[in-house]
Amino acid sequence: MADKVAQLAKQINHFAKSHGGAEAQVAYIGERGARIVLVGEDGGWGDLVAPSYEIAGQAVEKAGVTRHESFDGEFAAKVETGPYEWKRMAGIQIGG
Repeated sequence: MADKVAQLAKQINHFAKSHGGAEAQVAYIGERGARIVLVGEDGGWGDLVAPSYEIAGQAVEKAGVTRHESFDGEFAAKVETGPYEWKRMAGIQIGG
């Protein structure tokens, strides 16, 4: 378990370094574990999947980034989407 926490924290730190800093939100996704959503200071975003909610939380804490309880408000507004994301979202809506 400690190895997975360290591995995820390293990935979070790499993301943060590449995006001028980062903030995170952890969401439970059932049997698969938890999703760590990362938003960089530059508006870039990404996510990681941890085997459990506990491990995800420990990884975020170990990485030292701000953790949000929900993905909304000012935190969500930091995400910058481009043509790829808009096209992908539209495709999902129309069955593409």
